[in-house]
Amino acid sequence: MTLTAGESRDAIGSEELEVWRMLQRAQVRITRLLEADLMVAHDLALASYDVLNQLAESPGRRLRMNDLAERVLLSRSGLTRLIDRLQRDGLVEREACASDARGLFAVLTDAGADRLAEAAPTYLRGIRSRFLDVFDEDELRQCAAMLNKLFSEAAG
Repeated sequence: MTLTAGESRDAIGSEELEVWRMLQRAQVRITRLLEADLMVAHDLALASYDVLNQLAESPGRRLRMNDLAERVLLSRSGLTRLIDRLQRDGLVEREACASDARGLFAVLTDAGADRLAEAAPTYLRGIRSRFLDVFDEDELRQCAAMLNKLFSEAAG
């Protein structure tokens, strides 16, 4: 989308703004649908699924709370509240960090791993049907290239 003579580099045209809004709406809509799928089938919030999944993929099924907050895109206080609920439900435990008295690890329990294993097929089916199957292989490659470009730019 090219700028007209009267537009500055900082100006955003209506078509450009609409692309941005569509990206936001698509992400929110798909996220809400995935959340609903998990809640209906497993009584598990998407944020909880994400925490369990991040822990499952980490060495020793554990992560420092700060690292986990960064990975799941939650504030530290938001993650603390979520971990409180997951710990109450027996899905996660907290462990002190031996090398840092102030540090805490979130650790996936066996019950948490079981709950994740039950919910994963629902989550993956949702991604497949609501995102991946919408595009052909070439479009997915293009999408990946565009998203990589965005992430590189954002990392700046």
